[in-house]
Amino acid sequence: MTRYLSWKRPDHEPGHATRLFCFPYAGGGASAYRRWQRGLDALDAGVRVMPVQLPGREGRINEPRFTDLDALIDDLDAQLDDELGEPHILYGHSMGALIAYSLARRRQQRGAALPRALVLSAYRAPHLPAPPIADPDAADEELVAALVELGGIPQALLDHPEFLSVLLPVARDDLRLCIGSVAAHTEPLQVPLHVFAGRGDRLVTVPEMLSWRRHAGRGCEVRTMSGGHFFVKSDEDTFLRELASLTRRYATERVAV
Repeated sequence: MTRYLSWKRPDHEPGHATRLFCFPYAGGGASAYRRWQRGLDALDAGVRVMPVQLPGREGRINEPRFTDLDALIDDLDAQLDDELGEPHILYGHSMGALIAYSLARRRQQRGAALPRALVLSAYRAPHLPAPPIADPDAADEELVAALVELGGIPQALLDHPEFLSVLLPVARDDLRLCIGSVAAHTEPLQVPLHVFAGRGDRLVTVPEMLSWRRHAGRGCEVRTMSGGHFFVKSDEDTFLRELASLTRRYATERVAV
């Protein structure tokens, strides 16, 4: 079992023949997707949710974090290669969208198995500069204020300095990972793209999300959602309904119990 996954492969996966690999946003971890399996099962989405745990957070808190995108993608590609050889969809929100796209592109470049679809939310098209969330070297107060404004930190947690002492170093390194990641790719990605944009997102605008179309070799469907940058958290139920409507298109035939 790869260290990126806490999930253990069962002998049979009735109703979950297609795997949905979920990459976290900056500062986040695999726990962001802990409720998704139950929600998607209720919607007959036909996928097994596979939260990807990056190093340096939650259960991997003592491992060094990546601050170089290429190094992270190299490691993900090698560690997840066996799992990605089976039917799958890649999903990422914000930084996770950048990671999911970059992983799919790396696998296309080397002729490896590609996802049935790529689902991305709240990250600008890769030829655009990384969203200006905050300077990774900014003072704690400035970084916290930026994350609170985006909805990345609930106000209730501001009174818990022990939480912030763990979160802020992770967020800083994740911001470094995104900086300088502008891609000048000319070859379209040969995977269907499904892109979600928050109509109230002040960090990533709808036109910036529409720009993903220039990277799509097999079509790009764009959907807008109410809410800000973290619409997947503020209205999770609505987003899961939208996501389930997509995954049902790509789910393989149900496995008999």
